[in-house]
Amino acid sequence: MLEAIIHAVLLALGLILPLGVQNVFVFNQGASQSRFRNALPAVITAGVCDTILITLAVGGVSLILQQFLWLTNVLYAAGCFFLLYMAWTLWRSKTASSGESQPMLPKRQMIFAASVSLLNPHAILDTVGVIGTSSLQYNGGERWAFGLAAVSVSWIWFVGLATAGRLVGRMDSEGKFGTMLNKISALIILGLAIYMAITFMTSM
Repeated sequence: MLEAIIHAVLLALGLILPLGVQNVFVFNQGASQSRFRNALPAVITAGVCDTILITLAVGGVSLILQQFLWLTNVLYAAGCFFLLYMAWTLWRSKTASSGESQPMLPKRQMIFAASVSLLNPHAILDTVGVIGTSSLQYNGGERWAFGLAAVSVSWIWFVGLATAGRLVGRMDSEGKFGTMLNKISALIILGLAIYMAITFMTSM
């Protein structure tokens, strides 16, 4: 069982560490909110979404994606349009400390966090595909220990990410860094959307 847990931790870290839409959003909420607890809706929603995806993956949903290529293509097409919307929204947004806008409210945080978690094809394919496929080598309790370890990594990571964002936000009294971060995040997301569009077109 220890081998399964270590395997899951290393695999989850490898998937979650690269800069992605979900990470950028959680970090931004930590940086833009006046208090850490105000960013908790984004943290909790992202954690719950990852928990759902990992549970489904360990439960065998990864086998469905492997059998139906068209479903993967649908995810890429829908995700591309969603990421373009996210990029546009982030590019136009300014941090609350600049005095030109208010922090994102809890309900909107939850909607956006759920969207970047569940409508992002890369997140789905990484979680369901990679983690799900890797879990198939374990049986019974070992498989679920593998899943629980992967879930724990996600929760710890999102809490740490929002905390880091809050520390950066405290040093950004005029909101300039936060606004610049939104612009950089928008460009990263735009690049990912273009990559997914190319992937979708070449797979047809």
